[in-house]
Amino acid sequence: MTRKQKRLAVIGGGMTFILAAVLLVMFAFSQSVAYFYMPADLAKNPVPPGTRIRLGGLVGDGSIVRGVGSTVQFAVTDPSGDQIRVRYTGILPDLFREGQGVVTEGRFETGSDVFTADTVLAKHDEKYMPKEVADRLKSQGLWKEGEAAQ
Repeated sequence: MTRKQKRLAVIGGGMTFILAAVLLVMFAFSQSVAYFYMPADLAKNPVPPGTRIRLGGLVGDGSIVRGVGSTVQFAVTDPSGDQIRVRYTGILPDLFREGQGVVTEGRFETGSDVFTADTVLAKHDEKYMPKEVADRLKSQGLWKEGEAAQ
């Protein structure tokens, strides 16, 4: 092998390695993507069962029902009036309560309209709302900067 052929072989091997690394990173990111939805979005365009999503909105008034152990069911609502029932097993954040902003992450089970969450995030003070929820409410003209969500 000549010097030129060795150099081309090293460059080709390096490019192959970089391409493989980029493909692995892209595959890993595609597996961890969770799209954000509000109840009105899901009423218009339901997602297939088993698809991992983030569901955000406000905890519905009077919707919290404690089950056996650490299982709790509640409804996530938005100003349009649409509701999605959520089931979560685990310890809820201390500031989780009715009428407050919440983002849940999980999926709909096959044959069920109940969203099974594995993560629940609640706002941490009266001025905070999850960015995705605040952006959606702002775009609908239902919430303005500096105001608490009603």
